[in-house]
Amino acid sequence: MSARSARTPVTPAPAWFTRGVGSVGLASFFSDSGHEIATSLLPSFLSSTLRASAGALGVIEGISDGLAGIAKLVGGAAANDPVRRRRLATGGYLVTGVATGALGLATTVWQAGALRATAWIARGSRTPARDALLASLTPRNAYGRAFGYERAMDHLGAVAGPLAAAALIAGVGIRSAIYFSAIPGFLAAGAIVVAARESRKLGDPAPRRFRLEFGALRETGLLRPLLPVALFELGNMATTLLILRATMLLADGRGAKDATVLAVLLYAGHNLAGSLMSLPAGHWIDRSGPRGVFACGVLAFGLAYVGFAFSVQAWLPLLVLFVLAGIGMGLSDTAESAVVARALPDHLRGSGFGLLGGIQSVGDFASSAAVGLIWASVSPGAGFAYAAVWMVLAIVSTGLLAWES
Repeated sequence: MSARSARTPVTPAPAWFTRGVGSVGLASFFSDSGHEIATSLLPSFLSSTLRASAGALGVIEGISDGLAGIAKLVGGAAANDPVRRRRLATGGYLVTGVATGALGLATTVWQAGALRATAWIARGSRTPARDALLASLTPRNAYGRAFGYERAMDHLGAVAGPLAAAALIAGVGIRSAIYFSAIPGFLAAGAIVVAARESRKLGDPAPRRFRLEFGALRETGLLRPLLPVALFELGNMATTLLILRATMLLADGRGAKDATVLAVLLYAGHNLAGSLMSLPAGHWIDRSGPRGVFACGVLAFGLAYVGFAFSVQAWLPLLVLFVLAGIGMGLSDTAESAVVARALPDHLRGSGFGLLGGIQSVGDFASSAAVGLIWASVSPGAGFAYAAVWMVLAIVSTGLLAWES
């Protein structure tokens, strides 16, 4: 080595945790805090206040997820353009907060379903924009950590939301508690505005046309790892069904209100586990790739669903099952986002995240509706067993298909 080369300074890697990345995480935290206040109360609101069945809950959640999937595909195509992605992210967070809080105004099941769907459409349209915005603010070697941080903040908000819901139930009741969910939504919109301004400093390339870009996505090889993701999502039911299962199991020997509060607290444990697991999952992805992280997440979900298939009435075993599902969520969510960011250039990331979101939402629609209907027509255990079978198929396909590492 020459003296000149020995004196060549080493360029430090760019810092990944910037003001923009931090603001995206705060937006996720605030938005999910408000969203989870309503989500954790929705099963009891439908069953005790509006007198709806588990099947109705499953259909409402499934339809909402299906509409969110369409919104993600359309929003993803729009988010390929940096200017449109900023507008979509800001508007989506604001509408989500307003519609979620308005859920407390519902007096019939169809009204609750319409408001839930409105919130989910706004949430779906903003998600690819937020993820593309985050990727544009992050160096390539830190996608795992950046998305792990965002997922950690999202899940941490999902801890704060149920805890706030449990406190609000005692003070103001279920319906009034849902109204409060709009407040964090406004804070989320403010946080994403800060991230959008940071993104604007990077400069905007030429405007991009509104296109889904399926052909270009196929050429990148992204569809290969999305097959196991699709199989996983076909069994990944809405978490409101987990809350309902716990509420019904805990109601034996307790009042409905006490069972609801305890189930919400267990759900908070689920989200805390997801938050604590997300950032380590991101570090793991940056070192070794997303494949193993995703497989472990699916395995954790499968074990949780097998446990929920049994009539476990003690709170401690139920907590273990909620924590297992939370670990699975932290691992799988981070891996799914990171694989899209790693595989695609910036001008395709909106479409890539939109396609991922569409697969997630369509899968959630199918799984939530199927589990809810099997629950009502056969038994809750049969519904959870059905979901567990899809986890097995996802793990097998993950092992058989080669992923980008």
